[in-house]
Amino acid sequence: MTYVWFIVAAIAEIAGCFAVWAWVRLDKSALWLMPGLASLAFFAWALTRTESDIAGRTYAAYGGIYIAASMIWMWLVEGNRPDRWDLAGLAFCLVGSALILLPHRG
Repeated sequence: MTYVWFIVAAIAEIAGCFAVWAWVRLDKSALWLMPGLASLAFFAWALTRTESDIAGRTYAAYGGIYIAASMIWMWLVEGNRPDRWDLAGLAFCLVGSALILLPHRG
């Protein structure tokens, strides 16, 4: 379930950050901030649903999922397809995320 919560958190975080981006960089209404802030609060709550007992490890492992979601957002929402360097960096980050999260520590 941890990766499911990571995906939910990533969508919420990117949507919230994009709302601020839209207000500041795309000259959208400040009203974009209201759903953006709610989305960011939901993102923070969603990260607490993961199975890890250590916040720092959770945040570090989540980073790889966030990067993947950002690449997908860039492609599907912003219409900019990731290039081979984006994908290579993403693969590297996902391996790092798995190395942080998956080993059993006892």
